Amino acid sequence: MLRVIHFEICADNPERAAKFYEDAFGWKIRKWEGPVDYWLTVTGDPSELGINGAIKHRGDSTQPVLCGIHVPSADEYIQRVLAAGGSVVTPKTEVPGVGFSACCKDSEGNMFQLFEGFVPGSSR
Repeated sequence: MLRVIHFEICADNPERAAKFYEDAFGWKIRKWEGPVDYWLTVTGDPSELGINGAIKHRGDSTQPVLCGIHVPSADEYIQRVLAAGGSVVTPKTEVPGVGFSACCKDSEGNMFQLFEGFVPGSSR
């Protein structure tokens, strides 16, 4: 069974949002050293139930929180999403040094991400 392994919270000001989540929930947040403005978010002890994620710049005012699903092959699961009545929003894209991602929509228009090659907990 495939699991949700990551979330992304979109914000107009990721640094301000990071401070909010740190203050409100005690999450540990740090700016990623990668090529985009991306704030890695640790929500708790890795031995406890839960997932980690990130805060990033909002693309538009309707951009939702995204959940990421770890898959063995983005190409295979893109085809499965299409066959099940979903669609692809952003094609398979390399995330340098991490793996690949693709953004999709389910049959109801909800967006989610597929992650290939990501090591669970790599955002810690």
